[in-house]
Amino acid sequence: QRRKIPKQLVYEMRKGSPIYYRDYDKVISGEIPIEAVMGSSGLHSWLVGIIFTFLSQKLNKSKYFLGTGEVGYKFAPRSWYNLDVAIWDKEKVKPYLKENKLIPVAPEVVIEIDTKADLRKFENPQDYFHRKTQDLLDSGVKKVIWIFTKDKKIWIAEKDKPWLIVDFDYKIPVMNNISFTLKKLMEEEENE
Repeated sequence: QRRKIPKQLVYEMRKGSPIYYRDYDKVISGEIPIEAVMGSSGLHSWLVGIIFTFLSQKLNKSKYFLGTGEVGYKFAPRSWYNLDVAIWDKEKVKPYLKENKLIPVAPEVVIEIDTKADLRKFENPQDYFHRKTQDLLDSGVKKVIWIFTKDKKIWIAEKDKPWLIVDFDYKIPVMNNISFTLKKLMEEEENE
C-alpha cells in the first residue's frame, strides 16, 4: 500500500503535478526531519543575501518590489513555483503584497540559485530547469537567471532570444542598465 505524501513535502506544482522537495522520501521513512529538506544551505542563503543587497541599492524602490525567500508565484491554474529573488513592477504586484497567498502577477526578472526540488522523476535533471525557465518566460517573466553553484555556471534566459550559459565572472545584465558580476559580488562580500 502506497503512503500518501504529506502536502508539506510539495516544493512546487506544475499543471497539477507535484514536484517534491529533494530527499522527501527520507522524511517519509523517518531518516531525516522535514526541516532538513526545506531549509536553505549557507551558500544559498549567502548568495541570495548578497544579490538582494546589491539589487536593493540599485533598484528604484518606487517602481519595483524586490522579493526574496522562496516567494510563491502562481503562473497558471494548479501551477506555482517558488522564486529565490524576483523583481516585480510595484504597481502590478502591490494589491497582492499584503495577502497571505501566492502572487499571481509575473515578475519582470527572476533569479534562481540551484534548487531544492527532487529531480529524480525528470528524464534528466536539466529537464526541470528547462521547464521551469520556459514556464516562467511563457507566463510573462522577461528574464530568468539561474545560478548553478556546483558547476559555477549561470544561465541567462530571455523570451525569443538565445539562452546563454556563462561563468561567474560574466557581467550579468539584470534590467534598466543594472548588472552585476557574481564573482565580484562574492569577493567584495568576503573582503568586508
